[in-house]
Amino acid sequence: MGTMATQSPFSLLEGFFQSFQLPVTPPQWIVEESHRRIVLVLNHVLMQEPQAMERLARQKGRVVLVQWQQWTFKITMTPAGLLDMADGHAAADLTLVVTDTSPLTIAQAVMQGEKPNVRIEGDVQLAAEVNWLIDHVRWDIEEDLSRVMGDAPAHGLVQAARGLAQALQQFVRPTPASTPPEPQA
Repeated sequence: MGTMATQSPFSLLEGFFQSFQLPVTPPQWIVEESHRRIVLVLNHVLMQEPQAMERLARQKGRVVLVQWQQWTFKITMTPAGLLDMADGHAAADLTLVVTDTSPLTIAQAVMQGEKPNVRIEGDVQLAAEVNWLIDHVRWDIEEDLSRVMGDAPAHGLVQAARGLAQALQQFVRPTPASTPPEPQA
């Protein structure tokens, strides 16, 4: 009797995600509105970190282009230390190209507390500032939720989300080969 090879659900989905292409590109207004929403969320998080805003203010007028496959997102730093949508024709001072092609691979890296694979081109000092922001700025989502729904429900929701994230991390983290138990004498 032969043994059946088992595959991780992630490896089964990997082929699907790699072949997944949107048949139609979304309308430009949807793309622009989603970019505006991302900038709003990023600015909300930045406003909670004065040191991050100081660092960005020093980079005012600089443009960062983030690219993944055919999707691009171009932002500029404002004198106030926040972000804004960059003019579509503005030259990028820094380009960050996410080289992982599968959204699943990117999600796995993020769930394991790692950064996705990125090719960096452009200004070294700006790249160092962006890297500092990525390493040090965190969204206190529990604080924001508590303003809307109260402390106890916000705490419960965040704890549930953390539990789910930990379960997913354990699922996607490769486990070392298990050793059989020692025979009992």
